[in-house]
Amino acid sequence: MFKKTAIAALTAASLLPLAQAQAADYTIDSEGQHAFIQFKISHLGYSYILGSFESFDGTFSYDPENVEAASAEVEVDVTSLNTNHAERDKHILSGDFLDAGEYPTATFTSTGFESTGDGEGVLSGDLTLHGVTNSIEMPVTLLGEGDDPWGGYRAGFEGSAELALSDYDIDMSKFPEPMHNLELYVTFEGIRQ
Repeated sequence: MFKKTAIAALTAASLLPLAQAQAADYTIDSEGQHAFIQFKISHLGYSYILGSFESFDGTFSYDPENVEAASAEVEVDVTSLNTNHAERDKHILSGDFLDAGEYPTATFTSTGFESTGDGEGVLSGDLTLHGVTNSIEMPVTLLGEGDDPWGGYRAGFEGSAELALSDYDIDMSKFPEPMHNLELYVTFEGIRQ
């Protein structure tokens, strides 16, 4: 349930207007630990559980002359969930919540982008989680772009969105209202190919 929007932010890179960028394909740098898909959810209304998905891949394409044609895709390994508590992770991955045995992958595919100016915009796309696909929107921000010390070119973005778990057929009815929604946060660098 947590990777959903993470994916969205990743796709944002392909859609925001970048003055210096050229039409190019980018690979999200998850191997270099320069990309993160994280989430925050209330615990009974008393505190928060923070977690992340450790394994994911993604790409995006961006042409500053044709922003509408930009595209992005992200695939997340749901079984890579980590909340720093093994028993809790096992429970979240069980049939009570994510049912990772039946639905081991979450995906995001962009469908559009609307610039709000000054390196910011709203990314739209289809998020599939727990076997359910919904259209989502995520506000995103360009963090920066340019040459790296290894001869490459990178662009970095962040974004966040609130997700209703019931939209993905994840039953939270036994839990207090604050636990029914999840805040997804994504930040990443893409390496131009």
